[in-house]
Amino acid sequence: MRKTRSVVINLGSGDLHQGFPRVVAQLWSADYFLPEQFVGSLPAAPELVELYEQWQSIYQHIWDGHISTSRTIQLKQLPSSNTRQEPLRSTSEEDDELEIAASGITNVSIVGFEELCQKLHQNINNWLKSFEFLNIERQLRSTLDPTEALQVIVETDDESLRRLPWHRWDLFSDYPLAETSVSRLEYKRQPLKQPLVTRSQVRILVIQGLSQDIVEIDSLQGLEEIEVVYLIDPTNAELTTLLEHPQGWDIVFFNDCSGQSLANTISHGHKIGNGLTMEQLQSTLKAAMDNGLKVAFFNSYDGMALASALEKLHIPSIVVMREPLPNSIAQAFFQHFLSAFAVEQLSLYLAVQQARRKLQGVEDEFPGASWLPVICTNPAVEPPHWSQLAGFPCPISSK
Repeated sequence: MRKTRSVVINLGSGDLHQGFPRVVAQLWSADYFLPEQFVGSLPAAPELVELYEQWQSIYQHIWDGHISTSRTIQLKQLPSSNTRQEPLRSTSEEDDELEIAASGITNVSIVGFEELCQKLHQNINNWLKSFEFLNIERQLRSTLDPTEALQVIVETDDESLRRLPWHRWDLFSDYPLAETSVSRLEYKRQPLKQPLVTRSQVRILVIQGLSQDIVEIDSLQGLEEIEVVYLIDPTNAELTTLLEHPQGWDIVFFNDCSGQSLANTISHGHKIGNGLTMEQLQSTLKAAMDNGLKVAFFNSYDGMALASALEKLHIPSIVVMREPLPNSIAQAFFQHFLSAFAVEQLSLYLAVQQARRKLQGVEDEFPGASWLPVICTNPAVEPPHWSQLAGFPCPISSK
């Protein structure tokens, strides 16, 4: 297992309109029980709020144009394995292609979006190069090793700040094994529990809505200790029953950005058809956590708002998309994550990083895709490694 260090940047009180008067960065290493600590501050940067809102607006325009489809992206499928389970609800067969339209998307909007990406990137780095923050960055650069894996956790309750593409910080270009996540200022660990049923397989539940681009996620070659179960367009009762199954789940993947999507329903906290309310989802996921849930993926509308609502459950790791992503691309992202996490045995952070970088391959057709994945972490619990799954609880973090 690759040696990993952690940097926890606590932004404390404040916001982008007023600035952050006290920023504390702690550097944690497996070699020492206690961290090193550096202190600074950050000035106000209200232009970042405006730039992100512009970025979000143009992205949504591109998304609206893409969901009425006529153009195709070929998605490379991973090799299938010996262990898989058929979907619990039958659907019509679909191509392994994502239908994406050029209609509704102008060259002006694409060029404007790319220019805005560059401007947002530049302004974030100008802000992080502020004199008030300089001590923290200098101390980190003088201590960190570019050959080591690095987890960078940004702790803040400011919603605008949580939405920023922190992976575009120039620090990450010099530390290729570094990946970022966000967390709340307050977090706690749940009492460690063993699942009700002993098992030897890593169990993954894939939940999808009934849309035209359903593509089953291939299992992984040579991994007999994995079981993948599919739940297609579930009713409320079906979803609750399976999530609360006593055998438990290690990883759950919600993937539905169709108009009546499960994810859209739960992220807005009300029922559409058989959708869950947020309270029902929280209760169901809490039961899943008691049975061993470690990681939850969501491809939904307003994923950051959904993550904020679910973080109170203290799930070790939640991965969401900043903005909605076509289901087939999200599935490709999840397959790449599983390949890196399970086959290559990378850390969760590096597996997400590798999967995110592979999204650059579809950005000619779907601009901004690699900017979307966000890890929302619980710093009180170590991110799980593949070898720690199969129902075993996550170790307590030393942080």
